Amino acid sequence: MIRLYVNVDHVAAIRQQRRTRTPDPVAAATLCELAGADGIAVHLREDRRHVQDRDVRLLRETVRGLLNLKMAASDETLATARALRPDLCTLVPGDAVERVAHALAESGIAVSLAIDPEPAAVEAAARLGGLAAVELDTGDYGRAPARSAEMARQLQRLEMAARAAADAGLRLGAAGGLDYANLAPVVGLPGLEELTVGHGVVARAVLIGMPAAVEELRAIIGRGARD
Repeated sequence: MIRLYVNVDHVAAIRQQRRTRTPDPVAAATLCELAGADGIAVHLREDRRHVQDRDVRLLRETVRGLLNLKMAASDETLATARALRPDLCTLVPGDAVERVAHALAESGIAVSLAIDPEPAAVEAAARLGGLAAVELDTGDYGRAPARSAEMARQLQRLEMAARAAADAGLRLGAAGGLDYANLAPVVGLPGLEELTVGHGVVARAVLIGMPAAVEELRAIIGRGARD
């Protein structure tokens, strides 16, 4: 079964619009896990415009599944990751990515790299060494018009990158622009082990509640895995 991680950044973004205490991304994460999510993803940006240090600290204390800390490759975020020890760190590519990736791996923290869905990007990631996984950016696919030739082209890009990841022996994840309308084809990517959905599930939760939104996602993933 493909693992589902819910990114709670957009819950924090709603809170930060008014600089209040609610909605709380930590509470949202608990609801997601209770509804069947396998873990939680959170992006600690250097400008702290959404998620705050307090959020990541409390998530580390409360998340029972996998906690994926998405982060820039910087000394500041490296120090944060070493202190909090998430289960996985997904690095956004940057000048220091190789150094930070090796430092995290040496600290016993699994490392993933967010990459463009291109075989060359997969091969470059594999050459870094120490990576547990790569996370394909599905943003271009998610922005393509539904049932369009562009959507089909972007799905083909993802499939080629997925095969390259399998050849490189890297665990495969996907994230970016995924929602209830476009998720099913991505579930069929060869070797896919984990999906991260953020804005899509939060937008759906505004209408039907977080537990129901996560349950719907799990159902889509389950149907796609059986097809």
